[in-house]
Amino acid sequence: MAQITLTEKAAKHVSNFIRKRGNGVGIRFGVHTSGCSGMAYKLEFVDAINPEDTVFESHGVKIMIDPKSLPYIDGTELDYVREGINEGFKFNNPNVKDECGCGESFNV
Repeated sequence: MAQITLTEKAAKHVSNFIRKRGNGVGIRFGVHTSGCSGMAYKLEFVDAINPEDTVFESHGVKIMIDPKSLPYIDGTELDYVREGINEGFKFNNPNVKDECGCGESFNV
């Protein structure tokens, strides 16, 4: 069975952002063709669930996945990390076989 999860830190960040934003049902997570290794992640806040979305829930946050992206990100855990002065989402994807040097794209 497919699974996408958020760490507690990531879920708290998403929940806080949706609350400050004033609306939203969760996040849409997927991939698109990009970069030197072939694929890049896309992440956006959403106000409505599409009929074709697969919906996961982790720590009270809904995560919508389009059917084309699911095979590439199944099993991924999204974390929210701070490294020095930078902070952002980190994608722990067990399907990744190789990443580009700049860290912006991957292939499976």
